[in-house]
Amino acid sequence: MPKNYPSDITHEQFEKIKPLLESARKKTRPRTLNLYEIFCAVLYVLKSGCQWRMLPENFPNWNSVYAYFAIWTEKPDETKTSILEDVLKKIGRRNAYHEWKKRQDEFLYRGRSKC
Repeated sequence: MPKNYPSDITHEQFEKIKPLLESARKKTRPRTLNLYEIFCAVLYVLKSGCQWRMLPENFPNWNSVYAYFAIWTEKPDETKTSILEDVLKKIGRRNAYHEWKKRQDEFLYRGRSKC
């Protein structure tokens, strides 16, 4: 991933959150994707609001990025936060996920009548 985006984090920041992100995946075989690139792609989507399929080509495949996003946003129960929310708090981007979610909800409900 040679190109940098404003949504990217530093490798030093990533090293602080890497154990949390890795804890979501069962270790069945060696990882073939760069977790830093996956996380930066998730941040890109959260920041830009683009569709998953519209990720720039220098990021990993959108299917893989979305699969990690889905795992990281799972909540063990309603009272706890997801891994992604915890990680975003840790790097100082506390509201990034909630702002993205709000934009998605507004997009989905745009144009629907209030009956």
